[in-house]
Amino acid sequence: MADGGNNWRPPRPCEAYRAEWKLCRSARHLLHHYYVHGERPTCEQWRRDLASCREWEERRSAEAQRSLCESERARVQAAQKHALVWALRRSPPAEWHLPLPQDEKDE
Repeated sequence: MADGGNNWRPPRPCEAYRAEWKLCRSARHLLHHYYVHGERPTCEQWRRDLASCREWEERRSAEAQRSLCESERARVQAAQKHALVWALRRSPPAEWHLPLPQDEKDE
């Protein structure tokens, strides 16, 4: 990812990092995150990514480039840690075309 040249672009536009940071700090997200995880969300990484993106845009800083690359890499790895809830099928069940069994209560 890090080529050190002027052709490199941040993985996301700076506006995307600002929007994520703003969303992370919103009351709705705070309540949702607290309900799901039992703790307040940490939005610091989005703020750092926004600052690094702006630094890259203004100064073409190698440190900002490295920081953004590492952050995105960590984000992708964290997303891959979550296993699928459902097992994926390769084909439908053998009797998929048969009618579903009816409950005796419905009749």
